[in-house]
Amino acid sequence: MEIKGNQRKYSRENRTQTFDFLGKGEPGGKAAGLVKIQEILDKQLDQTEDNEIAVSIPRMTVILTDIFDQFMKQNDLYPIALSSSDDAFIAHAFQKASLPPAIVGDLRNLIAIADRPLAVRSSSLLEDSSAEPFAGVYATKMLPNNQQGIENRFHKLTEAIKFIYSSLFFSDSRDYFDTIGRKVEEEKMAVIIQDVVGNRYGDNFYPFISGVGRTYNYYPMQNSRREDGIINLALGLGKTIVDGGTAWIYSPKSPQSPPPVNSNKDMLDNSQREFWSIKMGEIKEFNPISEIEFMQKHSIDQAEEDGIISLLCSTYQYQNDRFISGIPERGARLLDFSPILKYNKIPLNATLKRLLQLCREEYHSDVEIEFALEKSINVTSGKPDYHLGFLQVRTMLALTENKNRICADHPQSEILAESSSVLGNGTREDIFDIVFVKPDTFSAVNSRTIASEIAQINRELTRDKRPYLLIGFGRWGSSDPWLGIPVTWSMISGAKAIIEATLPQMKPDLSQGSHFFHNLIAFGIFYLSIQEEIKKSIDWNWLNTQKIITETEHVSHIRCSHNIKVIVDCIENKGVILK
Repeated sequence: MEIKGNQRKYSRENRTQTFDFLGKGEPGGKAAGLVKIQEILDKQLDQTEDNEIAVSIPRMTVILTDIFDQFMKQNDLYPIALSSSDDAFIAHAFQKASLPPAIVGDLRNLIAIADRPLAVRSSSLLEDSSAEPFAGVYATKMLPNNQQGIENRFHKLTEAIKFIYSSLFFSDSRDYFDTIGRKVEEEKMAVIIQDVVGNRYGDNFYPFISGVGRTYNYYPMQNSRREDGIINLALGLGKTIVDGGTAWIYSPKSPQSPPPVNSNKDMLDNSQREFWSIKMGEIKEFNPISEIEFMQKHSIDQAEEDGIISLLCSTYQYQNDRFISGIPERGARLLDFSPILKYNKIPLNATLKRLLQLCREEYHSDVEIEFALEKSINVTSGKPDYHLGFLQVRTMLALTENKNRICADHPQSEILAESSSVLGNGTREDIFDIVFVKPDTFSAVNSRTIASEIAQINRELTRDKRPYLLIGFGRWGSSDPWLGIPVTWSMISGAKAIIEATLPQMKPDLSQGSHFFHNLIAFGIFYLSIQEEIKKSIDWNWLNTQKIITETEHVSHIRCSHNIKVIVDCIENKGVILK
């Protein structure tokens, strides 16, 4: 989708249009998807005044790929960008560079007119493809856009654009390209500048609800089917979901059904307790090469003070051991969106089901969408108005059915590990190496250290081209170390099979809306979740008798004398690893 010769100059008159383009060339995968979805919304979505939720794509400007080419060439940045320098060195070099003069005037006009916070997002040529989605690989920068003076706001915008450009060459991106067998210099970057969906509450700006919806559910719950789909909802910015944090998960076919848990205490323990916002107040320390320079994490108590959670939660009655919808009294809050999902105070689920259906029909494929909801007060009626901002769409890989039963019964003595909740399909017999977190000494306090230790072993194994099995606890890839081990994709890029086990003190639900999870699917990594007693489901005694190659305080790397065999059947939802 190349856009030529249609650069639009900024004015107050055309600022009401949804899309504007600066430069020539390609808009990138993310922006192209939004342009396509706008056409669908215009033609097929009923947006009458009777609808309680208006749906649109937030206003955005796309800086096309030829501007990236000009920026790289005029500043002679490729020698630094393609060097082995660390991320900070590359990012600072890009910050010192100048943007092409052709867009400077337009960016000044844009920032003079923009009247709300802005999200500056990547939209590369390869981004959002189903085979190589690059989910979460490149940076996003949130700007409050409220600094004194146009020149200060313009300066922050240019910093953000250059930061997005530089993220193409960060270590995570380079490792990703190595994994898919391509060169980073083949990639080109477009940039999206988009209004943030949300409202201001004091010194914070955040959406009422953010979410990710999928037409295909890799881990169907209770009586739901894979094709029923799944939706993740969270309070605040969507970073909570895409970074693998705690969010509410439900099937759009059965929005009233809670996730399977052992007790109400487990429900509370696995409820969202924190959320992200954009900081609108004074910034104590500026850091243009940090994604979260203008972001802040809060307890949900802050949202209750802001007066917005009455539609988002239930309250726990200790004396009756039950939850009641809303906040009619004091008590522990459960972010289960009960007033919306159970009592349809807002027809959010119906709106999301319709959007997912339209996107699936248009793409002839299963899809994933990202969205955010804001509310305002209608000045005429005095009633709340709700606006759903459509933020992203990408195709996703569904799993195909096996004709042959591949998870046959095996003697217990042959089994290293087995699972009844899996991702992937097929058999691997080329793995001799196993990297595992030591269960006897594991503590969430050490999660970041464990991630670093795994990253070092991963570098050695990928250098030697040795695929391996990775075993750990909690949610892999979560940015929250209390939910799991906060690895990025580059830290485990050589793993071809992964076990995610729970412990009594760490047993979060699988996060299907995270960028990390999306990359697992795209690369065909076998994934086995063990939600049972790990002492029985994994043969730790056998692991401890194997040859130790590397051992750190928290992690062991062993090498077996013969290959292990990993068998995964996604349709039967079974997996087994044979010694």
